[in-house]
Amino acid sequence: MAARELDPQERLDWLRLARTETVGPVTFYALLRRFGSARTALEALPRLSRPIAAMSRRDAEAEVAALGRLGARLVCWGEPDYPASLAAVEDGPPILTVLGDSGLLRAPIVAVVGARNASANGRRIAGELAAGLGAAGIVVVSGMARGIDAAAHLGALDSGSIAVVAGGADIVYPPENKGLYDALAARGAVVAELPLGTEPQARHFPRRNRIISGMARGVVVVEAAAKSGSLITARFALEQGREVFAVPGSPLDPRSRGCNDLLRSGATLTETAADILAQLGPFLENEMPPPRPRERNLQPRLPLAGAAPDGPGTPQIPPRIPEDAALELLVEKLSPTPVAVDELVRQCHLSAASIATLLLELELAGRIERHPGNLVSLR
Repeated sequence: MAARELDPQERLDWLRLARTETVGPVTFYALLRRFGSARTALEALPRLSRPIAAMSRRDAEAEVAALGRLGARLVCWGEPDYPASLAAVEDGPPILTVLGDSGLLRAPIVAVVGARNASANGRRIAGELAAGLGAAGIVVVSGMARGIDAAAHLGALDSGSIAVVAGGADIVYPPENKGLYDALAARGAVVAELPLGTEPQARHFPRRNRIISGMARGVVVVEAAAKSGSLITARFALEQGREVFAVPGSPLDPRSRGCNDLLRSGATLTETAADILAQLGPFLENEMPPPRPRERNLQPRLPLAGAAPDGPGTPQIPPRIPEDAALELLVEKLSPTPVAVDELVRQCHLSAASIATLLLELELAGRIERHPGNLVSLR
């Protein structure tokens, strides 16, 4: 289905819903499925059994005005400039702040990441790989950190480079990369999930990393110590079905341990851009994965993500059981240990759709946490 631009009012509704406390990406899309549009979801939040206060219209309008002053804009999921690969990721951000050329997000993208305390050779290799990818029409994405990230951005600056940052799009981090930030804003793009003015914190970087891998067709790691952030990006890439590439290094250098471990685990050994292009060639020639159905086509009657549609063999909530009682029954079955949603359906003797709705309300109230594999637990 062809993507379309949201009108200004729709975009404002998306911003308000996405910025609402306890509404993460998965919950955002679940609300769209349940209520059909961001506006209807906003209207319904106060009526939930655990009422949630949405971001105010005034605050949303102030954020949009601040974006305009910066020269940035919002790109919403499913719009033409939203990266198609990222749109296929379950927890892809509903909205992105983009400073610079948002058209770069439409191109085939490969990530190049690595150590902050990179060696001179590592920086050189990262720059050469990025330049080689750029010459082949590939846009390079990285995290604007010092070391390998900065070298990759510089290598691809003339052909197209995107920095995904862990704070607001107006925050330069690290400060030493101010010149690189200015160059990317003028000739590339700076992308952020979080609002303007947000200072990067440790918990923000994994969120940033899953966007880097999500928008890329493949992730190239150049120098990475064991348990480094670059390996987190590689792990996200594997979970998202992306190709992982690693540059081999000396076993005497701790900065090569992560890459060598990736190679032992099946990553593609990479020395030049040609190694990457040879592996990704068939994918780059095919069309990008289609995005989710647009908001205007979401029907309230659709089951929530992860919930099976009701059928003849699915137990239903008896009419005599009030919603509060059903919620209490579900909470009794939950604990800090993750449990499968299907198991909750079986033990509570409620329909899958009802369990999904109740879990959504608990998630909005900040009482549960979702885990990979359709598992949930009490916070």
